[in-house]
Amino acid sequence: MSDVNELAPEATGPLKGVRIVDLTSVVFGAYATQILADMGAEVMKVEAPSATGGGGMGGDIMRWPGHPPEGAPADLGPIFMTINRNKRSVLLDLSKEKAREAFLKLVATADVLTSNIRYGAMKRLGLSYEDVKAVKPDIIFVHAAGYGSDGPYAGMPAYDDLIQAGSGAADLLSYMDGNPAPRYMPTIIADKVSGLFLVSAVTGALFHKERTGEGQFVEVPMLESVTSFMLAEHFYDHVYDPPTGQWTYGRITNPDRRPYKTKDGHIGLLPYSDKQWEEFFDLAGRLDEYLNDPRFKDYKVRTKNIQALYAMIEETTQLKTTAEWLELLQARSIPAVKMNKLDDLQEDPHLKAVNFFAAYEHPHAGRYFAMKPPVRFTGSPSNIRRHPPRLGEQTEEVLREAGLSDEDIAALAPGKKAAE
Repeated sequence: MSDVNELAPEATGPLKGVRIVDLTSVVFGAYATQILADMGAEVMKVEAPSATGGGGMGGDIMRWPGHPPEGAPADLGPIFMTINRNKRSVLLDLSKEKAREAFLKLVATADVLTSNIRYGAMKRLGLSYEDVKAVKPDIIFVHAAGYGSDGPYAGMPAYDDLIQAGSGAADLLSYMDGNPAPRYMPTIIADKVSGLFLVSAVTGALFHKERTGEGQFVEVPMLESVTSFMLAEHFYDHVYDPPTGQWTYGRITNPDRRPYKTKDGHIGLLPYSDKQWEEFFDLAGRLDEYLNDPRFKDYKVRTKNIQALYAMIEETTQLKTTAEWLELLQARSIPAVKMNKLDDLQEDPHLKAVNFFAAYEHPHAGRYFAMKPPVRFTGSPSNIRRHPPRLGEQTEEVLREAGLSDEDIAALAPGKKAAE
């Protein structure tokens, strides 16, 4: 059983002292605000109580999927646990005037407000940028949107599936395998990529505020973010007007671009330079065959014939075990790695050495693993200092910090017992 780690006593990251009121939910916003929280920001996650007929499942909907351990509360599902550490949960029904007033008092103490509530709904709640700016003139209001506000899709609902479809991401696999059926990638890539754009938006706006004292309204639209991400390489010859050739970077959509089978598993392998290709085929005993094949004489020609080259690799790698290949390839600095299945990850020697899957003891959910913040700051390290919160767990303490009296807090009472 893994050694249990202790929570850090305080924030030490580069965003220490930054206060973020977080109205985001699901994955897009929550993934982003956890990264910001890991970097030291104080994140106050404002969640709604259960709607009428909601079966008691209030707050961020990602609290509820999955299978918490027996005896653990149902509002600490695995996805929520993975992307909501280092936050405090505040329960407020923003459709009620007293809760709205309390929320604005909380915002008045903050540097940043993040929200993925559709902006029209924020206006109807009296929480537009103008409304918020009236109580906090230098606020950075970051709106996590599905689509940019100046296009015809503005204000429409958006989820990962929709953005994968709309961005062209769902079309990519057909370029690889010839199957024309569109398919989604089996990961919430649109939400997570957009979340990374949101992180950069917040840090950029904070830097601007540091220099000028000015807050601003910032929009992070999913469709534009993910389309930009997908087309970095796949715009390819269509970047020119008129186009000079194909969509997609052919090496990436090659059907033979995959981990290669060895005697006992699979290996990720990518010779890149001319020298590395020669070194690889020398190890394989096929150097003369490679050097005398005009399809592989230089990078440009090799790229045009990459499918044939990858097929040669596949034929070759099956002759040795994964360990044998890694020893040979790494000795010659040829990029290679053992392919891990999901079941292998927690035993990967590198990830174990860096304590990437760090074990903690949650007071309500028991032992769990938190993935270590991957970015290392030598002078201001990110850390883990709070467990993922129960729904509304810190409502009273956060609202007291914002200046509300016990009487004011009691008057709000939207499921005060949610975390008990």
